[in-house]
Amino acid sequence: MRVTAMVDDALSLATAPSRTPPPGPATAVAAIRTALPPYRYAQDDLTEAIGDLCLPAGADRALLRRLHASAGVRTRCLALPIERYSDLGDFGQSNDAWMAAGLELGEEALAGALQEAGLEPADVDLLVCTSITGIAAPSLDARLAGRLGLRPDVKRLPVFGLGCVAGAAGLARLHDYLRGHPADTAVLLSIELCSLTLQRHDDSRANLVAGALFGDGAAALVARGSGNAGPDGAGPFVVATRSHLYPDTEQLLGWDIGPTGFRVVIDAGVPDIVRDHFGRHLHAFLADHGLTTDDIGSWVCHPGGPKVLSTVADTLDLPGDALNTAWHSLASVGNLSSASVLHILQKTRESNRPEPGTWGLLLAMGPGFCSEVVLLRW
Repeated sequence: MRVTAMVDDALSLATAPSRTPPPGPATAVAAIRTALPPYRYAQDDLTEAIGDLCLPAGADRALLRRLHASAGVRTRCLALPIERYSDLGDFGQSNDAWMAAGLELGEEALAGALQEAGLEPADVDLLVCTSITGIAAPSLDARLAGRLGLRPDVKRLPVFGLGCVAGAAGLARLHDYLRGHPADTAVLLSIELCSLTLQRHDDSRANLVAGALFGDGAAALVARGSGNAGPDGAGPFVVATRSHLYPDTEQLLGWDIGPTGFRVVIDAGVPDIVRDHFGRHLHAFLADHGLTTDDIGSWVCHPGGPKVLSTVADTLDLPGDALNTAWHSLASVGNLSSASVLHILQKTRESNRPEPGTWGLLLAMGPGFCSEVVLLRW
C-alpha cells in the first residue's frame, strides 16, 4: 500500500464528536534509529562502582543494592567507561564529555535514520534537537549541521527543559510543523547522556535512584508531511496530539542546578499524579476522537521506572502485555530520558509491528509536571 493511501485511510478512520474539528493531515514516521554508546554493563556490575562514586567510605549499601535490584534494569550503556567517572572533577568536565560523546552518538543516530528513510542530509527542512543532560551554545544541532551536510537554511530548534517528555512532545511538535508545511521533512534528534549528571559524593535517595535507573543513548526520528509521500513501509502516522501541564507540581521532577551541575529531583509522588489525574485526561483525549482505551492496539509508553509503568497499566486497566516493549526497553538499556519512547517505537516498528489500521498511543511524562500523548494510526 502506498503511503498516500495509508494517510487517507488514517484520516477517514479518525472519527470525532461534532464539537471537535476533524484532525488535519497525518504525519508519517519514515524512520527511527537509536545509537547507544559502546560501554555496556550488566546492572550488577555497576552497583558497587556507583556506590564508590556516591557513598561515603564504609557506608551501608543495603539501600543502594535494593534500588539497583528493583529498578527493572538488566543492562545499560554508558557514555564513558565506568572507571572514568571518578576523574570528572566538576560540571565543566562532565559537560565537555557530554558534548564529545553526544556529537558522536547524535551523528550516528541522525545519519542512520536518514539512510533508513532513503534521504540525504540536504533533504531535512527542520531539525528539533532535545537534551536535558548537558548544555552547549552553539547547540548540538548547529555543531552537527556541518558534520552531516545539512543545508545552511535548515530550520533548527534546540530544546532544553522538557526532560523525559521531550521524545513525545518533540514528535507532537514535528506534527504541528508538518501540518503547516506538508511537503517538508522534519527530524527529531534526542541525545541523553544521563550518567554524566550523576552527582558524586551525593548519597541522597534521588541521586541513588537515578544511578540505578538511567542509561545513555541517542535516537533520531524522521517524519514527513502528507504532501511528501515516502517509501512503502512508512508509519505509523501521527493523527492528533494533546499536551497537559499539571498545576502546582513543579517540585516533583527536574533538576536543582548548582556548582556540581544537574542534581536530580525525583519525588515519590509522581505515580500518584499518574493515578489521580493522567488517566482522566487520557480518556478525555481519546473520547474527543471517538475512541476508548479498548480501541488502542499499540502502546508506546516512556519507561519512567517500574512504579510508573505499573501505575499506568493499572490506571488505564491495560492488558497484561500492553507495555511489554517498554518493560523490555527498560531492562535492556535503562531509562534513556527523552530517547526512550523513540527507542520503544523503533522496536515496535521492527519486531512487533501492528496490523495496518491499528490505533496506537505514544505517551510520556516529564518536568512541569506534564504529559504528552500522541495518537497514532498504523
